[in-house]
Amino acid sequence: MSILDGIIAGVLEDLEARQSKTPMDALKERASRQPEAKDVLRVLQCKEVAVIAEVKRSSPSRGDIADITDPAALATEYEAGGASVISVLTEERRFGGNLCDLDAVKAKVEIPLLRKDFIVTPYQVWEARAHGADMVLLIVAALEQMALESLVERVCSLGMTALVEVHAPDEVSRALDAGARIIGVNARNLQTLEVDRSTFSRVAPLIPEGIIKIAESGIRDGHDVVEYARLGADAVLVGEALVKDRDPRTAVAEMVAAGAHPALRAVRP
Repeated sequence: MSILDGIIAGVLEDLEARQSKTPMDALKERASRQPEAKDVLRVLQCKEVAVIAEVKRSSPSRGDIADITDPAALATEYEAGGASVISVLTEERRFGGNLCDLDAVKAKVEIPLLRKDFIVTPYQVWEARAHGADMVLLIVAALEQMALESLVERVCSLGMTALVEVHAPDEVSRALDAGARIIGVNARNLQTLEVDRSTFSRVAPLIPEGIIKIAESGIRDGHDVVEYARLGADAVLVGEALVKDRDPRTAVAEMVAAGAHPALRAVRP
């Protein structure tokens, strides 16, 4: 069993427990009471490179990363630093997150929220909307094509935006065929969990102009933001570097400033 398969197996077990407590009808009723989802595409379609700042306690590759007792407080620091979107990891077993984190962050910030998890069923998409997410991660490698297309459609039908994540060149066409308007290129290999920062330079040129490109994993500082921007990134998704920083507001602000540097105007459309 691959690392990804193992994670998904655990996700499905935890999902079964949640479904037994909250039937789909109840979930849909809660979703109907949520405010309309924010327009993430509009937020990311700007000249500057946007920063998506992540609330992340642990990961399979690093183990425990940060003791985040108050995810809402961390998210407010990110927002104050100029982050455009907050990513909240809700997978429990490997990443230490949960939907309560999403609820807590939703109550405190005004910028869009990404539910980052291993989404493989429509129920999880409804969960995302019911808990206030504006954006949902869908991983190409975790889904058969028909399921990917169906989930992208469901995300859009609920007013949210799909972040379709790829890890290799051959996954780009699958993301596009599924209707992705935002594609994330994750530099972390799902088999080895190692980060290869050259992944973006190989994959991004295959993504057509007009599709938002997000660089994921391995972003350490403003220099990395600038490098990814030069390669065509419209946004960066940053987790570990921010949650480990003693001053996350300043760390975000420095990355935001790097993404808005005038020197990048010559290399960005």
